[in-house]
Amino acid sequence: MFPWQKKRTEAVEKRKETKISKTLKDNVTYLEKQFLYGTNFDFNSRELRGPTGKYHVFYYSTIIDIKQLNEHIVAPLLETKKENSLAQIITVGNISSVKNMDEVEKGLNAGSVLIFKDGVNQGFEAKIDDYKHRAVEKAENEKTVKGPKESFTESVSTNISIFRKHIPSKDLIVENVSVGTRPAMSVSLIYARDLVNDKVLANLKQRIKDITVDNIRNIEILEQFIEERPASLFPTMLYTERPDNAANYISEGFIAVIMDNSSSCLIAPATIWSFFHSPEDRYLRWAFGNFSRLIRAAAYFITLFVSATYVAVTNYHSQLIPIDLLLAIASSRERVPLPIVFEILLMEIAFELIREAGVRIPSPLGPTIGIVGALILGQAAVEANIVSPIVVIIVALSGLSSFTAANYNINHTLRISRFLFILAASFYGLLSLLGAILVWVGYVVSIKSFGVSYFSPASPMNRSPRDTFLRMILKKEKWRPGFINPKDWDKY
Repeated sequence: MFPWQKKRTEAVEKRKETKISKTLKDNVTYLEKQFLYGTNFDFNSRELRGPTGKYHVFYYSTIIDIKQLNEHIVAPLLETKKENSLAQIITVGNISSVKNMDEVEKGLNAGSVLIFKDGVNQGFEAKIDDYKHRAVEKAENEKTVKGPKESFTESVSTNISIFRKHIPSKDLIVENVSVGTRPAMSVSLIYARDLVNDKVLANLKQRIKDITVDNIRNIEILEQFIEERPASLFPTMLYTERPDNAANYISEGFIAVIMDNSSSCLIAPATIWSFFHSPEDRYLRWAFGNFSRLIRAAAYFITLFVSATYVAVTNYHSQLIPIDLLLAIASSRERVPLPIVFEILLMEIAFELIREAGVRIPSPLGPTIGIVGALILGQAAVEANIVSPIVVIIVALSGLSSFTAANYNINHTLRISRFLFILAASFYGLLSLLGAILVWVGYVVSIKSFGVSYFSPASPMNRSPRDTFLRMILKKEKWRPGFINPKDWDKY
């Protein structure tokens, strides 16, 4: 353990050992020093003298409900004349006792009011937090035509209530695990206890507990700490901002992970098929859902291989191209000075620049800049004889196909893999391209997500709802995914 880690651990242990004193003045002095009262502008230390004794309350004014504080805590303490316990005097629904200063600190940072009474060696925590957050809105990155429109917010309590609405069952469990120390943040694991695989659940909890970093603020950071291969191109947890999608996975035996400050959740374990399926596939009728899935599958193949295949065939296998098309390609490249691979790479990079610019600039201007930029850049490049017209068509087809990805994370995987295949095709044509594809597929097959094979249920074969490539008619889906070994396999 490093010296600074040891010092931080000792500080936490010291707070746990610091008991609450019977002398109110000692507690006030300690907390005002710890929370820098007077400098920390929203930290309040307030003395109350009521008929039953002397009290002191501490709270952050910016994260509690002031109305509840005045009506349900301050007023009863000042007015009640009967010698009752604080839990009986205060009319807040959620109140509990605290024994040491570490619990006091956690309560204050969580939006609670801490109440102390002179002569009592314990405090009382009244939970009246009122954090500000967005209202429930439409999902921005996972749009749908048919199906629920709501998305998660940055408030974990709001997100849990949405889960409770989607799955109104006593078997829906929300379990909290702490991560970090400065401050300790709560990670909520949501699962169906009558379905979840206990080994996968234990694996996930252990990975979270093994994190030694002092600060993790959201699930986007948490994901990178609990992944088995954080340097991999392929995500091993499904990232979604749609509650209906997450609820569907929980109903199959998967686990959802949420945190405050994140408007999405993680699903574990994940397979490669999870990133290619869209929740809308199930909301559409059988024929329409499968048609949409086939279109996406074709688009994935186009975005991965069309540019690389063009480089391979034109450079090394021109005999495969019909003579009329070959003459057209040669004619269009007559004045282009660059080799084909550099021509493709130049336009692919230009397309990525336009895509990135469209994401970063203000949203009303994004689509306009993207369309105008692409048209102007492509036309100017052709007229300047830097690239040929057919390359502009191929790159545009490849780039547009990548937009069909059902998940944002897999979109990056497709885009980076496309460049790797283009470079591979530039060495020995289709031979080196095939070799790169075999290495790529072999690598994907070797990945595991919390002990589950990334290619399941296709490899290895498992009992499943047969929804891997094309989905079945819903009433014929009898089984839950066998690769996660749920407690109840049968849906009927």
